[in-house]
Amino acid sequence: MDKHFIKNIDFEVPLNMEGLVDYQEGKVISRTLAQGKNLSLTLFSFDKGEEISSHSSGGDALVYIIDGEAEITIGENKFNVKKGETIAMPAGISHALLANERFKMLLIVVFNA
Repeated sequence: MDKHFIKNIDFEVPLNMEGLVDYQEGKVISRTLAQGKNLSLTLFSFDKGEEISSHSSGGDALVYIIDGEAEITIGENKFNVKKGETIAMPAGISHALLANERFKMLLIVVFNA
């Protein structure tokens, strides 16, 4: 089969998820692993002080923190989510992310297409 649904990583090789995206000073770095009408998988690294401002999505989002800690705002509520923890963000509700320290995350967004 020539067509893969997952991209930007090697197949049939054990990989360290944390090492798939590097930190860069003053930047948010992303690596898309899958993008389709029903599902999006993206790895991110945030340098300290970087953020994604408040926005909403048409799909439910799940953030899994791979390294560090993030301040995540969902609606009016703020959460400090640490390495090894996850949080779900419902579709249509505004949310934002702030790096009080460097952090890496896997973002999974599920859409009803």
